[in-house]
Amino acid sequence: METTPHLPGKFVWFEHVSNDFARARAFYEPLFGWRTEAMPMGDQTYQMLMNGDHGVGGLAAANAGVPNHWISYLSVTEVDASFRAAIATGAKALFPPTDFGPVGRGAGLTDPTGAALCLWRSARGDPPDHDVPAGDWVWNELWTPDSKTALAFYERVFGFTHDTMKMGEQGDYFVLKSRDAQSRGGLAQSTMPGAPAMWLPYLRVADCDASVAKAQSLGAKQVLMAPTDIPNIGRFAILLDSLGAAVAIIKTEPAA
Repeated sequence: METTPHLPGKFVWFEHVSNDFARARAFYEPLFGWRTEAMPMGDQTYQMLMNGDHGVGGLAAANAGVPNHWISYLSVTEVDASFRAAIATGAKALFPPTDFGPVGRGAGLTDPTGAALCLWRSARGDPPDHDVPAGDWVWNELWTPDSKTALAFYERVFGFTHDTMKMGEQGDYFVLKSRDAQSRGGLAQSTMPGAPAMWLPYLRVADCDASVAKAQSLGAKQVLMAPTDIPNIGRFAILLDSLGAAVAIIKTEPAA
């Protein structure tokens, strides 16, 4: 299989973590036009989520007591070194650096504010930057009760820099940029008291309002944010899917 360059600092994979794969498929496949393919991985089989001819994520089993959620995979240059640096800077281990057959090497952790993510070094390189079609991930956003601590952690451990956007009463919004100066995600102080820290991934859609209505017809548990316009960016909404996992959708404005 052809390899592509690595892009450290890019979120390159997303997994839906639950113990009800059938219910997850029944929600996401009709909502985004995905399909699921079984991919052999050693002595196990991985359920890969496909958008057209390419993978956009997978289904992973949740450990007992862990709420259903989406987890993000961050490309790093060297998993073991990044994992050690993260732990030394206040992160907590979810699973240690591990080889996943011929696919790559990964590790799991929670950042110092409690948000879970995985580190990843693919054996085949990372998905190249390109115009993102509907049904693909287009953004990732950290909601945290301690934006100062989180920002210091991601900059120190992963080499991010940031731009600051003033959001009035909502406070500052930080755009995280990788070493190649590409915008890779957002970071913001959570405005919901008691809400846990989390990475919230965004999927591109052709019509935000229609997608919310369809999600509700497919059993979405809640609309956390009704379709809302962001000037010069697009129209977005935030949902709890049929299993209670948070996910965002956005219809972006055409490029100028």
